[in-house]
Amino acid sequence: MGQTFRALFAGVLASALLLPSLLRAEDPLVRVGVLKFGTVNWELNAMQHHGLDTANGFTLEVVPFAGGDATDIALLGGEVDVIVSDWLWVSRQRAADHELTFAPYSSSVGAIMVPGDSDVASLEDLKGKKIGVAGGPLDKSWLLLQGMARQELDLDLAAENEIVFGAPPLLAEKARDGELDAALNYWHYNARLEAEGFRALASAEEAAGALGASGPVSSIGYVFEEDFAESGLAGAFLEASRETKAILRDSDEEWQRLADSGAIKDGPDALAKLRDRFREGIPARELDEEIADAGVVYGLLAELGGEKLVGKATTMAEGTYWEGEGARP
Repeated sequence: MGQTFRALFAGVLASALLLPSLLRAEDPLVRVGVLKFGTVNWELNAMQHHGLDTANGFTLEVVPFAGGDATDIALLGGEVDVIVSDWLWVSRQRAADHELTFAPYSSSVGAIMVPGDSDVASLEDLKGKKIGVAGGPLDKSWLLLQGMARQELDLDLAAENEIVFGAPPLLAEKARDGELDAALNYWHYNARLEAEGFRALASAEEAAGALGASGPVSSIGYVFEEDFAESGLAGAFLEASRETKAILRDSDEEWQRLADSGAIKDGPDALAKLRDRFREGIPARELDEEIADAGVVYGLLAELGGEKLVGKATTMAEGTYWEGEGARP
């Protein structure tokens, strides 16, 4: 009997030890498609490290891609459940009968950067200068800044300057080398330049405010199909995202862990700027206020970028922002 009892106890103990892993294995998978070197990887790394996916009832799988077009195709083809994109693309997809929807991820936006010792003190001083622009002629930040310059200064930035379009890392390098008088780049490249002594001349957020927005509008967000959202998994994922952002907002040690793990490869000065700018971009507005301002900005972009940017719809499509479970900031 003693041996039988010991064998039975060992079996029960083994089952108890296996139970958590078995339960985790039954958690539904949420596949998030991301750019291989995109900043969203920092949040997803922290989410997995702290077990906030399994704590919210799902298992996160990060699926890396080389380019933004590939993530778009993967979502539309059902290869992933979530990607990071902007509400402008979502609105255009909804107008084409793809039932995608958007939840704010970050309001960090591009800005025009100049060297710390530059004599350029305002947009007006840019006249006749060489400006690098990331994202191409239809980049939202570039269009908004052009709109502000035209409205406030009667200045046509595109026509009265030498504009150089290029990839973000290349433009950042050209700015460092002094080949550009100014550069409009994405927020994380700007944070690194700021750590090297550059300063922001004007940002897309300032431009949106000058043109009618009442507060910051998220530049990018998590995008998913409505069916996925209605399954409850979007709400669980967005709750895990909020909990992760709270850690990134409050813990300097977490940023150091990301650096120590190799997830962020920048030195201490740049790391501090990246941390601070990331925190500034964490969405905190009431959702209805943000949706209203996104509609204002959409109208501006439709006017500035035309059909090439927004398609035939002159207003943001209904349902572009997810307002169901997990939608609160």
